[in-house]
Amino acid sequence: MIRLFSILIALSVALAACTPAPTTMGTDGKALPKVYRIGRSDSGKLQFRMLDSVNALRNASGLSQLQLDAKLNAAAATHSRDMANQNRPWHFGSDGSSPVDRIQRVGYTGALVGEVISETYETEMETLAAWMEQPDTRRIIMASDAVNMGFSWHQESNGKIWWTLVIGK
Repeated sequence: MIRLFSILIALSVALAACTPAPTTMGTDGKALPKVYRIGRSDSGKLQFRMLDSVNALRNASGLSQLQLDAKLNAAAATHSRDMANQNRPWHFGSDGSSPVDRIQRVGYTGALVGEVISETYETEMETLAAWMEQPDTRRIIMASDAVNMGFSWHQESNGKIWWTLVIGK
């Protein structure tokens, strides 16, 4: 009898483990997104994943590939952190700097094609998809005269991510 009871308890525990975890629903009835956490070791992976994705989109349109540029990465990183400090996604730094000012500060000698920014909890690929849906940000990413790209982010402790993509020529 004890053996049967033990088997039933083990089966109950096993079946309970198979049930899906409860999903938190938003006011629209859709599941709320899970927080996307970026680890310290993900830095290079994310930058090259974004570069590969942007280049795939550009190749599909017959455009030349972009090269990842360390100086533009630095300008993007500075702006992502600054947007988080200001708690607003916009193209001006807390010191009044513009995207042109920021790329000049890091020593980039080319010209700015444009800067694309986002404040979100989404992954870099979801963010790129959202940028490609908007004509103004799509125009920057798909600029025919673009040569270089910088990409970076800042993630807050609550999971919010401030993305910055800088395109230069």
